[in-house]
Amino acid sequence: MRKNLLTNGELYHIVTKSIANFCIFNDNDEFSRMMNLLRYYQIDNNLRYSDFIELKFVEKVGFETAFNSITKGKKEIVKIITYCLMPTHPHLILKQQTDHGISIYMSNILNSYTKYFNIKHKRKGPLWESEFKNIRVKNDEQLLHLTRYIHLNPSTAQLVNKPEHWPFSSYKEYLSETDTSLTEYNDILEISPVPYRKFVNNRISYQRELAKIKNLIIE
Repeated sequence: MRKNLLTNGELYHIVTKSIANFCIFNDNDEFSRMMNLLRYYQIDNNLRYSDFIELKFVEKVGFETAFNSITKGKKEIVKIITYCLMPTHPHLILKQQTDHGISIYMSNILNSYTKYFNIKHKRKGPLWESEFKNIRVKNDEQLLHLTRYIHLNPSTAQLVNKPEHWPFSSYKEYLSETDTSLTEYNDILEISPVPYRKFVNNRISYQRELAKIKNLIIE
């Protein structure tokens, strides 16, 4: 377990990067695999995801129905407040629900994805640079601005023009433009789709310029 124990009920910005900025999400299947892992390991259960998807009734009824069936009544170890999957790393804001919940959760999703990726690409060895980094979110204002920063990552990196064009983040959930949802932010943030879209879009150009300056300094 981590030396600096994380606190139940607190929110944390979680970042972990691939080794040498290696591209770990190369196609829709790989992005979708991580999305399913994010959902699956929120719940405290002893069945590995790789075993779960081999169950016959999962193929029959679909991931969501099967997941709800086997996890009914089980404890949630983290809540996902915000997420964005970038080609080389995921960004998450998590709320810890149980002791060591975030550490267990991150270990499960990162180890599971590494095994999947290595088998698919016929490689061996670690995929992630180091232990995940965590920064405690101190207040609602910081949280709101952090959600914007995370949702803007794809457009800042010039992967898409606008954040709503990136399908692997929680931005459309915040805009109420999707039927599926990984996030649980309603009891923490009051989000109105129209003002939130404006709040995010007003920062696109500025965040891109900051990224350019940062790259120049590093070079």
